[in-house]
Amino acid sequence: MSDILNQLHQVLEARKGADPDSSYVASLYDKGLNKILEKVGEEAVETLLAARDTEAGGDPEALIGETADLWFHSMVMLAHLGLGPEQVLARLEQRFGLSGHDEKAARKARGE
Repeated sequence: MSDILNQLHQVLEARKGADPDSSYVASLYDKGLNKILEKVGEEAVETLLAARDTEAGGDPEALIGETADLWFHSMVMLAHLGLGPEQVLARLEQRFGLSGHDEKAARKARGE
């Protein structure tokens, strides 16, 4: 599963040097963090709406597509900031097996 995230990260890194007119990702990088954050927010809202529609009997494929868009734009944000999926996956791995309450308390103790 992490292979596709790593492959995507490599593509996103390669797009950093691309002409903004030749690549959607390069155009996001060129517009800067605020534009990337705008896209993450937009995709988050669309994901939430698709989840509500799915619960009401809508097509779950729409939710899957919106979640993919959200993950993609989140990956662009991370790459823009010099981060990648390995850090997120490592954090998830640290949390695995912890109760949600214990994990939340640990984050508060670290000031997160």
